Amino acid sequence: MRISARESARVNASILLVSAAAWAVLLVNPGGATALAHCPVTDSGVSAASFRMLLAMNPVSSLAAGWALMLVAMMSPMLVTPIRHVLERSFKRRRARSVTLFVVGYAAVWMAAGGVLLGARLTSSLLMPRSYLPAVVAGVVAFVWQCAPVKQRCLNRGHRHRELAAFGAAADLDALRFGVTHGVWCVGSCWALMLFPMLLSQGHLAGMAAVTFLMVSERLEQPRPLGWRLRGAGKLTRIVAAQTRIRLHGLLSRSGPSLSGSGSV
Repeated sequence: MRISARESARVNASILLVSAAAWAVLLVNPGGATALAHCPVTDSGVSAASFRMLLAMNPVSSLAAGWALMLVAMMSPMLVTPIRHVLERSFKRRRARSVTLFVVGYAAVWMAAGGVLLGARLTSSLLMPRSYLPAVVAGVVAFVWQCAPVKQRCLNRGHRHRELAAFGAAADLDALRFGVTHGVWCVGSCWALMLFPMLLSQGHLAGMAAVTFLMVSERLEQPRPLGWRLRGAGKLTRIVAAQTRIRLHGLLSRSGPSLSGSGSV
């Protein structure tokens, strides 16, 4: 059951509004998803005691909440297409339920991945506090992953949207399973990019914004053959540039007569 253009626009606006709200929280409180209290390493060096102290200074609940906020801000724009897919294959009375199950499955995968990525962040903070070296290493890994065929495989599989049952428990299970599988391929595609801003000692939000722009641009590309190639933000950049030119042309066209008229007085 296809949704109307008005409903589609409303869905898009709602998802982007959720993302914008999360970004607003991060701007007001930049440490909401990125701040990490550093603990001093004793003269004996890194030890289990210093790691326990680091965990005490950065409770797991606080780290999980920050990670969840980071996911909402960065990942929401990439869920527009799969959520529309769920809506179009669900009866109207089941749509909210199906979308919720999809999001729960998707978020569960990313929260599990967050445990690994946050572990890497804590380890780097313990071994090399306030150093840019971990971010540099993560940036190199992310660049290689961007070019690798396995990255393209994950992107291609992320474009495959499974058929969903329409009734009963089968419909619920399909929506949940779709969220999990979509989350798995999304993690496979984005894990290295997500790790990079987490390891920055400064400029977390700028790194998150750049990575988000790149990830959204990747989702706009069509599936491509596997191979080594540089995957960048070219398509989204072209779209933004084209829309900017169109709007500037419209503004100039509307202001042109009034400017010429004022000059003749």
